[in-house]
Order: sequence, then C-alpha cells, then structure tokens
Amino acid sequence: MSSDIIPMIQPFFCKENVHFLIVDENVTIDSNNYNTKRRLVTCTEVDRFSNLPENLIDLILEKLPIQDAVKTHVLSKRWRYKWTSMRSLVLDKRFSEKFAKKGAFGHNGFIRITNQIFYFLKGPILKLHLHIPNMILDSFQEVDQWMLSLSRDGVRELVIINKKRRYQLPCYFFRCLELRKLKLGNCIIKPSLEFQGFLYLKNLSLKNIEFGANLHGTIINIPQLKKLKLFECTNVYNFKIKSTKLFVLVVISCPDATLLQLLNSKSVGLVFLKPIQGVERVNLASLLSNMPCLCILLINGYFLQFSIAENIPKWLPHPANSLELLTLYEFKFGDLFQLQGVLCILRNSPNLERLDFDNQDLENMHLDLDVKPALAYLEAFDCLHQTLNGLKTINIMDVERSRPLLLFIKLLLEHSPTLEKISIRPRETSDANEKFNFAKDVIRFPRASSKAELVYLDP
Repeated sequence: MSSDIIPMIQPFFCKENVHFLIVDENVTIDSNNYNTKRRLVTCTEVDRFSNLPENLIDLILEKLPIQDAVKTHVLSKRWRYKWTSMRSLVLDKRFSEKFAKKGAFGHNGFIRITNQIFYFLKGPILKLHLHIPNMILDSFQEVDQWMLSLSRDGVRELVIINKKRRYQLPCYFFRCLELRKLKLGNCIIKPSLEFQGFLYLKNLSLKNIEFGANLHGTIINIPQLKKLKLFECTNVYNFKIKSTKLFVLVVISCPDATLLQLLNSKSVGLVFLKPIQGVERVNLASLLSNMPCLCILLINGYFLQFSIAENIPKWLPHPANSLELLTLYEFKFGDLFQLQGVLCILRNSPNLERLDFDNQDLENMHLDLDVKPALAYLEAFDCLHQTLNGLKTINIMDVERSRPLLLFIKLLLEHSPTLEKISIRPRETSDANEKFNFAKDVIRFPRASSKAELVYLDP
C-alpha cells in the first residue's frame, strides 16, 4: 500500500485490532497470538480472495463498517484499493462517537477522518448514512462540502442524523435530484423559490425539521413519493406536497400538521396524529375532507379526543368513501369524545372493511374517567345511525373488560351484516375469572351476520 494512504488507514488499522495480516502471499501472522507462529498458505487459499467476482467483492464491502472495509486492503493485491471504489458509505453512530472523542480536527478526529474518507473514495457515492455527533463544532462548513460532493455524484439514498444544533441544508443539497430515499433529523429546510421538487424520491422521513417561511405557498413536486413520515416538525403548513402516488403518511407530534396540504394524492395509506398540549383543536370533518382518497387511517385515541368539536355532525360533508382500514391506538372506550369520534368515522365510511383497536401501550386507561356520559351515549337508541355493510373484520387487542367496551362490541355486532370475524384479546393483567366472564358476555350478544366467527385469544 502506498505511503500516502497510510495516514488515512492508521486510525482504523492498528496492531491491537487486527486479527490476521498477510505479510506476503506465502505467510500469515496471527497478531492476537503472542506466541506468533508462521505457516505456509497454499495458492488455493490465496485465490479464494483473489478470484472472487467483482460484484461479490462490492457486496461484501457494502455490508462491512467502513473501518473493516478499509482493513480488507491486506487480504490480497487485488483487494488493496477495492474499498476506495465503494458506492455505499455508512458513517453511523458507532463510527461518529468513536472519533468524536478525539474532537473534530485533532488527530483521528471526526471531521478529519471523514474528510480523508471522502478524499480517497473514487467515483460517485450513491448511498450515504451520516451521523453527526454532539461535539464542539463552530460551523457545518465541512458537512456542506460533503453535501456539495454528493450533489455532483447523483446520490440516491441519503440519511443524515444530526445530534448538534439544527443544520440548515445548503442550497446545493436541493440539486440532489436523483434521490430515491431521504431521511433527515434536526435540520432546517429552506429551498430556493426555483426549487420544484425531487422527481424520483419514493421514501421521505423527516424528524425535528423546521420548514422555512420561504416555503409558504410553494408547491413541492414529488410525483413518485409513496411514504412520507413527519416527526416533531415545525411550520409544517409551509410544506405543500404534490404527489399522485402517496400511500403512507405518518404524522407524529407536529403542532400544525392538520394544515399539511397533500395535493392530487390518489391514495394515502397511514395517518398517525398525536396532539401537543396548547394547540388549537382540529376539526375532524376538515381533516378527513383534506384527504378524500384516504384508504388506511391509523390514529391515536388522544388525538381523536383532541380533534372533536363540541357539536360534531353525524354526517360529514365529504364522506371517506375510500377508507378501508381504520386502526386506533390507546383508545378509551369509556371516553365520550373518543366514542363520538370513532362512530362518526364509522358512520361516514361506507366501504370500511377492517376495524382494529390496539391498546397495549395504554396505562391507567380507566383512572379518574367518568364513564357515565359514554354509557348513556352507547345505550341511546341507534347511536350509530348506520349499517356497516362493508365491515368484515374486527380486531380488539389488549383490552380490559368494562361495560363501555361490552356495549361497543354489542353495537358493532348488531350493525355489521357482512362481518366474518371478530378477534378479542384481553390484557395480560386480567385474571382468569375476568377473562371467562368477558368471553361469556360477548358470546351472548346477537349478531347481524350469521357467518361472524368469534375468536377469543389468550394473551
């Protein structure tokens, strides 16, 4: 190996970390054995490394951490510079925290080592996973240079997890027009007005992102986007997306997420919304009206409670005709507002086929909860106001036996003439007697569907 690469290799390749070293083609040394022994290596053994197909070598290098990929230069002459042609580069948390202990620009420091890696790599980097550690760093100047290099290379997969202060993406980041997958954490997105979108991007995940005010009114075209996930983002209302293939949408802890505009979306698959205290209430009718092509809706019970107006209408101006699957997490069957919310959705979803409840993460679900209003609502004549002609499957998991829950199950069974299966799983904390009474109560309920199968699952 030429001497100019030794400074780059030295941090990764030191005596205590090497399990074996090929000194020449005939001798190997085991440096972990203090009683070092030498043995001859046959030509066949050498050829196992030298004669591997190019695509297999590339695959092996791609699966290795960068430190181990660099170490492969000792395997044979053919492997000596192979790592410098890698198209996939993973500088993950383990890598960054190891070198962050040495500072940023010191010997074996994080920035210095990463700069050397970028310098010695030949050809385009098509995939980069970068973890920026929490360390003393005056600016992101070097990170900007890495982004510039990627914009020229045509990067297709980019993951940036930033543990420092928010990183404002440079203007040339928005020239990475070949992106297929993008995941950003703790960044500021402020594209120029000329930026129109990523034409090939399919998967977009954003966490703790601030959308700049200059995005207001700008429509970002992402025609191939299928999955969009937003976690704890701010100024989401500035983020207007035009996509015709969006299938999965996840929104968690974004205070203004209900103002998110999805333009021309033919299908939206997954919506999970969790409210933040102190934010203005959301109108459920407006939320569903903004997503007319919703096919799968996944929501948090607290958000459902949060989104209910005082006088929620029985019928929405725009029914959710495309909705096929409704899943609710942490749902309180004894909460009047949550009950009104879910029944409103059921009433206005004529093509709903599956209804799921999953309360496994809900603690103290009945603590200090006045269930009398919910019981009165469920016992009222025809509180559902609609026959669920399309509902075929109901799953109610990790729940405790209670009168509101039993009345709700009874209501569903009475209004589901095409129901094929209802599965119920009590919580693990329920005792045997409680489980038996739960099953006995449900079996007694009349069913509108003669084909409805009751499956009682043991937790």
